[in-house]
Amino acid sequence: MGLKAILSKVFAAWVNRDINQIRKDAVALQQKTFAKLISQAKHTSFGNDHNFGQIKTYEDFKKQVPIRDYEELSPYIKRVTNGEENVLWPGKPTYLTKTSGTTSGVKYIPISKESMPEHIKAARNALLSYIHETGKADFVDGKMIFLQGSPELSEKAGIPTGRLSGIVAHHVPAYLQKNRLPSYKVNCIEDWEEKVDAIVQETAKEDMRLISGIPPWCQMYFDRLSAVSGGKKIKDIFPNFKLFVYGGVNYEPYRSRIQESIGFAIDTIETYPASEGFIAFQDSQKQRGLLLLVNSGIFYEFIPTDEYYNENPPRLSLADIELDKNYALILNTNAGLWGYSIGDTVKFISKNPYKILVTGRIKHYISAFGEHVIGEEVEHALMSVANEEGIDIVEFTVAPQVNPAEGELPYHEWFVEFGAEPKDLKAFALKVDKALQSKNIYYFDLIDGNILQPLIIQSLKKDAFINYMKSQGKLGGQNKVPRLANDRKIADGLSEFIL
Repeated sequence: MGLKAILSKVFAAWVNRDINQIRKDAVALQQKTFAKLISQAKHTSFGNDHNFGQIKTYEDFKKQVPIRDYEELSPYIKRVTNGEENVLWPGKPTYLTKTSGTTSGVKYIPISKESMPEHIKAARNALLSYIHETGKADFVDGKMIFLQGSPELSEKAGIPTGRLSGIVAHHVPAYLQKNRLPSYKVNCIEDWEEKVDAIVQETAKEDMRLISGIPPWCQMYFDRLSAVSGGKKIKDIFPNFKLFVYGGVNYEPYRSRIQESIGFAIDTIETYPASEGFIAFQDSQKQRGLLLLVNSGIFYEFIPTDEYYNENPPRLSLADIELDKNYALILNTNAGLWGYSIGDTVKFISKNPYKILVTGRIKHYISAFGEHVIGEEVEHALMSVANEEGIDIVEFTVAPQVNPAEGELPYHEWFVEFGAEPKDLKAFALKVDKALQSKNIYYFDLIDGNILQPLIIQSLKKDAFINYMKSQGKLGGQNKVPRLANDRKIADGLSEFIL
């Protein structure tokens, strides 16, 4: 064990004391965060417009600050991106993160001098929690790779602007810089396929011990590594590779294929970073769930998902949440986002400490017939059957078919890329349908009442999703294929790849 690994264990033990405070005092820390945020922002334009000087309690806050998504908050954000100071947060942002929007096109999310360190600290603490719990620290002595966006930044009104992962690349601690790959030059390649090939060439002979990124793009990296090495498993290319860090999507649909590529069941750390803030990370290899970061400059609110679209939905603080219930996540941050609906849904599985699962997107659901099927339900339905039958799932998405052929009932159409297709696709689809019915009573009623016919699976060609994302200009980086949609835009784009 090298000196870095030895020192990291000492550092991990020291940091774990702070993490224990998060575990023990979450509600009190959220109350402290709330008071600090209001105090710091009361003289901003937003604070003046919403009477921050008069806000003493969370109840006061709810009366003054409505829930907004990006489009609704955009008049303030446009003032920020035009260079105005003291709009949402004191001064100007340190950075603007650029991310894909829906109706708004490109979104610009501010990062302040107060919020930037929290992104770095959370990523660091995820690794240190792993070291402290397992005692495994050898990975810090070898090379680490972070598959991410380009670190090249542009400017908007004098504010450095880029993808979150590219911005974070500028803040990797000095003690990790010598271990870190790919090189700056390779990281700046914009074309994703060209970039992956360059990363393969640069890393194939290195002592890679930690690999991090969004699972489907890491899988693409593994596939190309294997191809250039004559079909070797990743464990044979990188014999000291011991830790896989991921975020951005649910890992379960990718787990079996990634483990097959690597050659063993590698240790993993799940993280929940977003442009709006670093929200949670997996702090244990023994327990499920992600530890909610309650002392990182974010005050959280939660709206029950089944009431989200009501005129006046209930808004709950951490103290009032219930276990095993889906909530839309609302953020108030030290970068100036207020009552901000990030679009994600979460479910608490523990209050001691407060741990969550990310269950989907509030806008990514199917309710074309009143079923309100969410991402967690379709992923469970497909993966439970696939795991039972030993079927490898590469990627999938689901859309409603409201205009079936004459004489047929409407249905949910699933587009699935298999590693190897089931021998009886129709029987497989019926099992998945039964599994979905067991998770969603509304869907069960629609099938049972002959309003819908059982779901239909379209098996797709190899690399269908990669080629589809390439056709949309969204290959690689932080881009992800939505699991669910109420329209047929993605479904129609994938139709040319049906086997």
